Amino acid sequence: MRTLKIALQRLAGALALAAAHTTQAAIPATPVMTLYQFNGALEVPYYDVQAFQRSGLANPAGNLVQGTSLIPCLVVREGQPLTDASGTPYVGFEVVVDPRAATDSATARVAEAIAQRKALTVDNHHCAADQRHVISVRKLYAMEKVPFFDPPRTGTPAPASATPAATAGPDAVVRAFHNSTQCAQANSRLIGRRDSLLAAWRGFQQERAGSWPQETLEQARDLDLTMRTALFEGHLDRGCNAYGACERNIIALTIRNRALQRCFSREGCSSEGDFAGVATKVSQYNIWDEYLTQISGLTSCFLRDDLAAQPYYDKLQAMYGQNVIDVQRILFGDSADLQALFPGTPLPELERTAHYYHAPAMGKCFPEHERVEYMSGAVARNGNDFALIANTRIQVDDKVGNGYRFRTFVLQEDDDRDTVEFRDDYPGFLVDDRKVTLSTATDCAPYGIPAGCALQEVGRHRKTPFWLNAGRPLGLSCNIAQRGESCAGPEQMVTVQVGGVCDTQMRPVSGVH
Repeated sequence: MRTLKIALQRLAGALALAAAHTTQAAIPATPVMTLYQFNGALEVPYYDVQAFQRSGLANPAGNLVQGTSLIPCLVVREGQPLTDASGTPYVGFEVVVDPRAATDSATARVAEAIAQRKALTVDNHHCAADQRHVISVRKLYAMEKVPFFDPPRTGTPAPASATPAATAGPDAVVRAFHNSTQCAQANSRLIGRRDSLLAAWRGFQQERAGSWPQETLEQARDLDLTMRTALFEGHLDRGCNAYGACERNIIALTIRNRALQRCFSREGCSSEGDFAGVATKVSQYNIWDEYLTQISGLTSCFLRDDLAAQPYYDKLQAMYGQNVIDVQRILFGDSADLQALFPGTPLPELERTAHYYHAPAMGKCFPEHERVEYMSGAVARNGNDFALIANTRIQVDDKVGNGYRFRTFVLQEDDDRDTVEFRDDYPGFLVDDRKVTLSTATDCAPYGIPAGCALQEVGRHRKTPFWLNAGRPLGLSCNIAQRGESCAGPEQMVTVQVGGVCDTQMRPVSGVH
């Protein structure tokens, strides 16, 4: 821990941003940011400052990788910040964690750096004079997420009472895989986890070919990948309540239909029955993106026996156990299984359900607030001091010369509404007017759901997906043995509906091509 603190102190000093708080330090320090481009190339170029000034993006100096945690700063030369022609800054940086070499100690390192930066105020966001390299700010996001690693294996199996009994067939194989060396190796590095997990399954199938029939091994792989997608595409905080379990069954239904009813290559299906390709297609299920697999337990060995006593894993194991029998019936069963699991919906509608959307996760918009702008990257100025305004929303106020006064737009997302606060975090600073459009919000729907629900009040607005009107929104019912959000309650059989006219959380959609 002492080494970590010394490293962070040196890092802050190199950026000339870590002076102790004084009465002159008036603005928040730049946050820890993450290099992230959804479904983009693993490597992202950075540039030498002098070469960038001469020839722009022609000659990269090197590459960082998706998921790199860094602290940005503004390179100032001859009294002006370094930007492209449109005013977008190319920022200096100091790396906190490089995923290519990260170990489990990276989790604490990033968490401590985030806390330090949030507690720090400064005069400006200038780099040190000897800053050598810059990168596009448009690929940096203040995620406040830390790298995820499974704990080391203890070598002590969990007590029998803490480990749910595996069902026969594919479920037993899935649990064996999670306890295998192949699964552990797939998560030993921070990068490339999706491909490593798929390779781990190939290695496991080869090694265990004599233990189970080939069909059972293939079904187990498909079950594991589908369950991972259903768990992490769903709302983890719902735990074992009925809505959350039904949500997971619906996600599995969409995977089943994409692999069996339609099989489009754009959806990851290489041939009929390709559940694995469909379930892990990054463009369709963004949780499988390179960076997102670095910060979640999606590719982890969460069914390991020795993890059952830890609350996070105990809950994941309970959620898996709640759905695994249903999901096997969805993937490998027949029409009667589908109708039994989703009673009241005609079979043709069920088989045409290949889409859903979670309205709270759709694009945020605020038609009730005028002059709200999202800043992917801009510079604000106060005399000779410059501030980086990046990956944030601002409330644009009056114009002064070539800039606008502004306030920070602080959003708190609750289950039923968005709460907004405006803060004057940058007093005296004017944001570059080239980055302000003053465009109004469009295509915003109350709660992000189609018209038809009588709402007494509207707690938030969201954009609806472009394909929504091409299909028929459904309300699907499930019979679920629920155990509550904690997964610790007694089982209780209930019927729950997900979707329908007034569901603000999830909407299955049938018939989208």
